[in-house]
Amino acid sequence: MKHPIFSLLRQLLFWLLVFAAERLLFLVYFSPLIRVNEMPFAEVLKTFYYALMLDVSTASYVLIIPFLLLLFQTFSRAKWPDLVNKIYTSIVLLIYLLIAVSELGLYGEWESKLSFKALLYLRQPAEVFHSVSNALLFTGLALLLGQFFLFNWLYGRFFYKSLKVNQKAKWYWKTVFVLLVPAVLFLGVRGGYQEIPITSSKSYFSKFNLLNLAAVNSGYNLFFSAIDYYQVEESNRFVTLPSKEAKVLVEKLHRIEKDTTISILNIPKPNIVIILLESWSGDLIESIGGEPGITPEFRKLEKNGLFFTHFYATGNRSQQAMASIYGGLPALPVTTLSDHPEKYYAVPSLVKKLNGAGYFSSFYFGGQLIYGNIKSYLIYNEFNRLVEGDDFDDDVLQGKMGVHDEFLFENFSNDLNAMPQPFFATAFTLSSHSPYDYPGGKQISHIEREAEFVNSVFYTDQALGQFFESVKSKSWFENTLFVILADHSHPSHKGYAMRSFEYHNIPLLLCGGALKDEYRGEQVDKIFSNVDLTKTLLHQLNLSADEFFWSKDIFNPYSPEFAFFELNNGYGWKQPMGEIVYNIKDNYYYVKPDNKLEKQQLDEKGKAYIQVLFEEFLEW
Repeated sequence: MKHPIFSLLRQLLFWLLVFAAERLLFLVYFSPLIRVNEMPFAEVLKTFYYALMLDVSTASYVLIIPFLLLLFQTFSRAKWPDLVNKIYTSIVLLIYLLIAVSELGLYGEWESKLSFKALLYLRQPAEVFHSVSNALLFTGLALLLGQFFLFNWLYGRFFYKSLKVNQKAKWYWKTVFVLLVPAVLFLGVRGGYQEIPITSSKSYFSKFNLLNLAAVNSGYNLFFSAIDYYQVEESNRFVTLPSKEAKVLVEKLHRIEKDTTISILNIPKPNIVIILLESWSGDLIESIGGEPGITPEFRKLEKNGLFFTHFYATGNRSQQAMASIYGGLPALPVTTLSDHPEKYYAVPSLVKKLNGAGYFSSFYFGGQLIYGNIKSYLIYNEFNRLVEGDDFDDDVLQGKMGVHDEFLFENFSNDLNAMPQPFFATAFTLSSHSPYDYPGGKQISHIEREAEFVNSVFYTDQALGQFFESVKSKSWFENTLFVILADHSHPSHKGYAMRSFEYHNIPLLLCGGALKDEYRGEQVDKIFSNVDLTKTLLHQLNLSADEFFWSKDIFNPYSPEFAFFELNNGYGWKQPMGEIVYNIKDNYYYVKPDNKLEKQQLDEKGKAYIQVLFEEFLEW
């Protein structure tokens, strides 16, 4: 018996060969760009290594149908599954080759992979054909047909063997095939047994975006692009006002009487260190309603810093926070920016601005940045150094999610000592993310609801205190502004509903040697959100921030006060006059002001804000 397990393995090798061949074709086709940009040959070769896991995942999806056919043949003498397999393989092969060849023309124009949105242009085929030169059209057609016949021949000649199934084959071989292979395919689809399933970020590795895109499997990319597209929909579900009227309202919201700022820095070009705290909700902070003893080290830092009591997260996911902090983009309803790498170009970058101003940029995280496709977004932002869990020494203590916070801070502290100044560095914690397997026992016993989360925050707070104790004597400390904030909130013992502003309240603390003395120990009670950090930092450095439309300068006395957060089918909107939360799908309202005029104004501005935000996103 030629066992079906080996048949499936041969088919896996076939698809890996196809994927590698199309990647090689892409790199050869764009070799002039590789030479012009002086991409090292060793780095070009790495595309095949970093592509492998995503290729295996894609192949595992493709092999689900062949597995079912082989499963049928394992218990039957039927011959028709052989024919079905070859037809199925030919169809999938043709589709994949069409995608790969199309990208040769697409990348030259858009510098992106084939997305589902780009595919929709085929609804006007005449326009597409008229925009493509005859030479490119015939070259693409020749490549498509030539490869299709070549790979079909290779598949039939070397990779696919018709099974001669013996129904008296040993029962344990059948059992292994029936039970083991589905489990292996499942692991292949999700990219292994690690906590976080694979995403296209797994293939991002280079500062050269061409190499990152070459490493991302084209079929995988288009498949999930289509899923994202249909989740988002082509039309704007948040339209409630005439488009022009909504835009006028939103522009008026961001209008300021005077473009100025109050400097809080005692040096013009300080180092900037962002401490991004995983899931820290505001109700764990004593100064904004939390109980004493949960974050005592943060409390100590407050006494020597500038603290914001009405600061809000615009979203509920870490990837949304990345776009808000580094792109000045509010969290998007329905989807996230990191799910749409083809739209990255439309969002300005704080990191690139600071790189251009002479800063050395870095990002440190103890886990896997493939979560939420964050890694692809960070690489696009061109951080000079990107450190994640796999980059730590093997003997560093890790949990299921990755390196625990105390060891992350230890590594981060050591590296800060050697970084060229001025530096712009971020440390993103993870121990306050489930499964809360941080080292040490339970320290807070009087809280029962969300007890594990609360104790994990206490652990990170202790690590935060140790970090500041270790760096306060360093020579660079006096030239550094520390920005400590949460990426988003989390359900806590207070039990605030996710649709409330109490839930979305997160801490923001500015401290460090670069902060002027008169701001130490002070609080700001104005309403702002994490999307406003971008323009604020740039203005403190006397850098232009005009391209960051959605962001406001916290220290401009003329900046309007408002905060927004997204719900999947609605939003929250807050101004000094009150707040409103609206779910469009369920036509649900929650309103704090009793005054009808104030309610109408809040309602109108919130609806205009989400409508224009989502409309802009769809147009990118």
